[in-house]
Amino acid sequence: SVTTCLSQPVHYAICKLGFEKKDTYDINNILSGNGEVCWQAVTEHVCYLESDQSVDFIKSIRSLGPVCESVNLYFKSLAKEQFVTQYASWFQWTNCTEVFLEVFDVLQYTQATEVALGLMKLTSCLERALGDVYLLKGNDCPFLLRDLLASEQLADVFGQAVMDVLRVFIGSPYGLNLRNVLWHGFASPQEIPAKYCAMLVFLTAGLGQLLQTYLLQTKCVLIHRPYVIFISLEELDAFPLNNEILSISEELVKQSSFVLKTMLPFWIAALTAFKQRRYADSVILLLPQLEAGLRLLFTTTNKCPNRLLTAESSALYTTFDEMLAKHLENEEVNQLPVVLEEPAMASDFLWDFLNHQEGPRIRDRLSHGEINLETFPREVANQIVGFAITILCRFSDEDTFSFKEHMVMKPLMNFASCYRSQFHPISRLKKEVLGCMKSICLWPELPTVPEEQVQMIKGLEGNAEANTLILMISEIISLLQHYMPQNCCSSDDLINSVLTERLLVELCDTRICTLYSPRPVLEVVVVLRKVSAQCHQVSQQVIAGAGLRYTQWVNKTLRSRQRHNYLRMLNSIKFLSPVLRLILLLITLELVSVHSVCKKNPFDYQQYLKFLKSVLQYTENLVTYTSPEKNKWDETMELTNKILIKIRKISDKKLMLMHLAT
Repeated sequence: SVTTCLSQPVHYAICKLGFEKKDTYDINNILSGNGEVCWQAVTEHVCYLESDQSVDFIKSIRSLGPVCESVNLYFKSLAKEQFVTQYASWFQWTNCTEVFLEVFDVLQYTQATEVALGLMKLTSCLERALGDVYLLKGNDCPFLLRDLLASEQLADVFGQAVMDVLRVFIGSPYGLNLRNVLWHGFASPQEIPAKYCAMLVFLTAGLGQLLQTYLLQTKCVLIHRPYVIFISLEELDAFPLNNEILSISEELVKQSSFVLKTMLPFWIAALTAFKQRRYADSVILLLPQLEAGLRLLFTTTNKCPNRLLTAESSALYTTFDEMLAKHLENEEVNQLPVVLEEPAMASDFLWDFLNHQEGPRIRDRLSHGEINLETFPREVANQIVGFAITILCRFSDEDTFSFKEHMVMKPLMNFASCYRSQFHPISRLKKEVLGCMKSICLWPELPTVPEEQVQMIKGLEGNAEANTLILMISEIISLLQHYMPQNCCSSDDLINSVLTERLLVELCDTRICTLYSPRPVLEVVVVLRKVSAQCHQVSQQVIAGAGLRYTQWVNKTLRSRQRHNYLRMLNSIKFLSPVLRLILLLITLELVSVHSVCKKNPFDYQQYLKFLKSVLQYTENLVTYTSPEKNKWDETMELTNKILIKIRKISDKKLMLMHLAT
């Protein structure tokens, strides 16, 4: 029943205001003979309030309407070759010339969905380029387009009047605000006039002309910040998509209550783009629609329907950030996650891909122009499309599926129901612990000196001390056995039967709640991650050092002192391997019980943190002592003895989280 997601004033500003003046505007007024933009003729259409000389957006939109129409008709009159010859060089400053040439093609046919997509791509590229210009004069580029356009730095380069023209179209909630109403899923395709898209292409070329003059005068060089590159994409748990699922989905969008009927063209275009391997286009089209559909759910489940139509010029929008929060503004519990939770684990997924600092933060990065659109990875698009389809299914009538279709969709829905956060700090810690364990498991394969050669070197003590440490490690393991799976302690050799990769994998497979983690939980996880990182560094240093020293030993290039030091290293490895594995086991057991930290009173909590930080201090010292510069292997023994005594004491007193959890 929703016909528009724009409030009445915003709908009027975008769809009607710029069409009120009917007079035809002569393009030659704003275009010189060689195709350059006559900025003075453009800026005189911006009107200012008498009271404080700020931009009068209503009058400015009305005045610029015929100018935009004239630019649109002018572009339609140009052949592609003419446009490329005349304007392509003026887009180079954006580092996205192809996007602007592509938008020119779209403007020839004015297909509404393509125009809206073109505008979203154009505004993100323009914002990124303006940020690069800002950095010619300033240090920290503003995150919000609104603040960027209002900055003194850009006014210095382009002139205040030029920036005011831009703010009529984008970046101010009181202007047309085209970027935000599109990227936040408020505008349907038919609500965005093509002439505004044409005008932004024209203005971008004009900015390129002004910038060229500025760079020649100041002898500055514009440097483009590198794009964000997604790493470890092969590690993403991929939604199982195939052509059958995509075909069913094209029918599903027409029936799902999640899809606003006015937005249907965006959904169909997104699925089409994915099938055509236009992955950036697919995700750019889908993200605002996920936001629009979730906003409909959010306002329904929280009984605040007025918040749906909040593309207001004076109010904050209801956006992903608010919809994914635990509480509403009035401190009541947000009901949206409750509605989403069951089949799709949607809240975890949305936090993963939109919000978590170590996740792709896909909407932020795409909308602010931080990603190269031409090389956008299929793996990320696959996740967004797969997730969107599961939400469509979740909000569709069961009867719409035939039995066959139901069976086709089943693997996708099963996958979604098992989804676990991949980018929450808890999930990252699990991954880091297993990575560190893999590294330590390589130690037995390190090349080593035959035992008889070691015996020949006089003055090498320490075996007895190493054995004492190993005994203490076994004692601690026996104290922890009660908190581990029953099947892991199958022999008398506790160290080799318990401190295994298999046990850590099993423990890390335990489901731990990641949504809305309380602050104490996150603080503990931060320290545990630091400990894990230091352990990994020690392991890497041991592997590198042992390999190098062995080669030097074989080649007889070690001096007497270095030989002794190398043998001390080999001796230390005997106890360092079990002690690092013990610490990884401790981290994992504490992580599995991490939510019980909330049961501790403030004093006990601080004492517990103090203990964790002493373990961190130990691992930091190990990094120093095992570094190639220091090579202090005897000292590692003394350090290890102290920390093991502390761990045994804490275990004896049952002060760890695993003790609280049982």
